[in-house]
Amino acid sequence: MKPFLATLAVTALAVPSLAAAALPAVKVTDAWCRAAPKGALAGGCYVTLTASADDRLVAVETTAAGRAEIHTMSMAGGVMRMRQLADGVALPAGKPVALKPGAEHLMLIGPKIALTPGAKVALTLRFKSAPPVTVTAPVKTAPTPAMSMPMGGH
Repeated sequence: MKPFLATLAVTALAVPSLAAAALPAVKVTDAWCRAAPKGALAGGCYVTLTASADDRLVAVETTAAGRAEIHTMSMAGGVMRMRQLADGVALPAGKPVALKPGAEHLMLIGPKIALTPGAKVALTLRFKSAPPVTVTAPVKTAPTPAMSMPMGGH
């Protein structure tokens, strides 16, 4: 009877760790937020997400703003349009998905902190299947696009 009880105890201890190992996960890298002028009504944040299984980013939360949303940006007829993605962003298994300037991104509406270089923004990302992930995104000045204008030998 004792070997049976010992086996049962070992099995009971092993099952939760097996269940935890089977949970899908999303790796978050390259998190940052764009610096914004004082008094700005909104600010953008960017991350790269890599899911271990097909998943979806469905929400973002932060205490650094009145609310945070997942947005997309597009150009139509020479006009830049931005809109909230109510269904979030698809995350195909194993494929990095970059939320970046000019495309899908995170939007802080009503920042409660100054989005100045050196500040930090805690973002909690919620997924359809994977557990939530909280990251700290530094505020940075956006990189300047490389100049493509010919300089005529100057």
